Amino acid sequence: MEPTFSNVPASNMPVKSGGGNEKIMAIASLVLGVLNLCAWFLPICGIPLAIIGIVLGFLGMKDSSQKTIAIIGMALCGFGLLLACGNAAYGAYVGYTQGVQGLIP
Repeated sequence: MEPTFSNVPASNMPVKSGGGNEKIMAIASLVLGVLNLCAWFLPICGIPLAIIGIVLGFLGMKDSSQKTIAIIGMALCGFGLLLACGNAAYGAYVGYTQGVQGLIP
């Protein structure tokens, strides 16, 4: 008689890790991280790409075989987010100082 899963103790049962989308999410995080390194100079594109990439990387870390890819994607997206926020702050500063100087005769 062949063993069935009902004869195997619960601690030895195979565990499926999630729905299988974690690999796709980890790779998408890495792709968005690379794209974000090109899009950070335009904050309206760079900031949303970075946030989406970080979230996908976090969700992709549930698969232990894709954890490294997800971490690299999150790191690239985090770096891109810092650059995009810095660029937005610099743009706001330049816009404010140029705007104030333009109003004063």
